[in-house]
Amino acid sequence: MVALTHAISTLTLVGLIWTIQIVHYPLMAMVPPATYPAYQGAHQRRITFLVSPLMVLEGLSAILILFEQSGSPVYRGGLVALLLIWLSTALIQVPCHRLLIDGFDPGLHRRLVRTNWIRTSLWTVRICPAVWPFL
Repeated sequence: MVALTHAISTLTLVGLIWTIQIVHYPLMAMVPPATYPAYQGAHQRRITFLVSPLMVLEGLSAILILFEQSGSPVYRGGLVALLLIWLSTALIQVPCHRLLIDGFDPGLHRRLVRTNWIRTSLWTVRICPAVWPFL
């Protein structure tokens, strides 16, 4: 049951991060300046409501699996990737969003899109430990 919870939460987050990276973040540049702060605030509230429970589920299930499979380099590597995702989120993407709530800034937006590849890549790598028990 833990492995299934882990796989579902991770794979859902992989789909979300790719949608955000390829569709959602680039489209932010098309929001009119007058409405951008309201848009950014709504984005932050809605994406947090959607992503936070999934990230918590993914994190808790990853820790439980690691205890069960402590010798597995696949799971250890997966947990390292997860920690890097959380660090990137807290130290790079969240601060960018907090600054963008004051209004659209092209340089800051480019930084958000560019640095979000960190999370997109790491979550994609996390597919391996998520599906490993089912191979």
